[in-house]
Amino acid sequence: MDISRIFLIVILVIVVIAMLSSIKVVNTGYVYLLERFGQYCKVLEPGWHLTIPFADFIRKKVSIKQQILDIDPQNVITQDNVKISIDNVIFYRVLNAKDAVYNIENYKAGIIYSTITNMRNIVGNMTLDEVLSGRDKINSELLKVVDEITDAYGIKILSVEIKNIIPPAEIQEAMEKQMKAERNKRALILGAEGQKQSEIAKAEGEKQAKILQAEAEKEANIRRAEGLKESQLLEAEGKAKAIEAISKADAEAIALVNKAILESGTNETVIALKQVEAMKEMAKGAANKLIIPTDAVSSLGSIAALAEVLKNK
Repeated sequence: MDISRIFLIVILVIVVIAMLSSIKVVNTGYVYLLERFGQYCKVLEPGWHLTIPFADFIRKKVSIKQQILDIDPQNVITQDNVKISIDNVIFYRVLNAKDAVYNIENYKAGIIYSTITNMRNIVGNMTLDEVLSGRDKINSELLKVVDEITDAYGIKILSVEIKNIIPPAEIQEAMEKQMKAERNKRALILGAEGQKQSEIAKAEGEKQAKILQAEAEKEANIRRAEGLKESQLLEAEGKAKAIEAISKADAEAIALVNKAILESGTNETVIALKQVEAMKEMAKGAANKLIIPTDAVSSLGSIAALAEVLKNK
């Protein structure tokens, strides 16, 4: 094999290697910053791209996915001079890879220091109680401030979350005692409230029982009164019917007597008997005094004798 053929083979291998190296494949979720002769050229999006061998150079691979940045706990002094420890978690995304690489040396460090500095400023204007109860307020203010700062290097801050707030040991002990006292207080209040509700329910039950009993007694009295009324009405109706029957019988008897008188004419015996009956009725009254003349007595004697004769007949 001569030297020229070897040289051609070497040249061919170099060309093949150069061609292969000129093909750049960018994975999904990433972008590549391409420099040509040391100067920014363009951003390579996900897919495959042809570059110029020995002229083009991949400056940096940048992830455009949402990323998480965990910040170590930092000591912060509150407005009431309490030293506490706070650690944060930041969610962000690279929107402009060129600015993230060329406008700042290390954008992650920029996010961390911006967050720490502004967190100290915000918490320094709040008391311990406000910090413990105002996590949402701190998060929203940090998000607003840090997002404005990172706009300059193409970073979008999606969320800033306080992961933990650690007060001093003596403060924690005092808080635990306070929480225990609050729990005991709530337990006593709940117990008293439960007893109160029980007493109210018991009183309501007794009240309802008395009301029902009174209503039952009222109903019984009404029914007894109605029964007595019905009995009295029936008794009165019976008496009225009896009186009516007696009156009817008397009327029939009088009618029969009158009929007999009419049929027999002016019978002296009947008249005498009627006189005797009238005198008997007059004598029944306790306040009536009956004075009978002598001739009337003799007449009564004859009438009595006549009555005896009629009786025998």
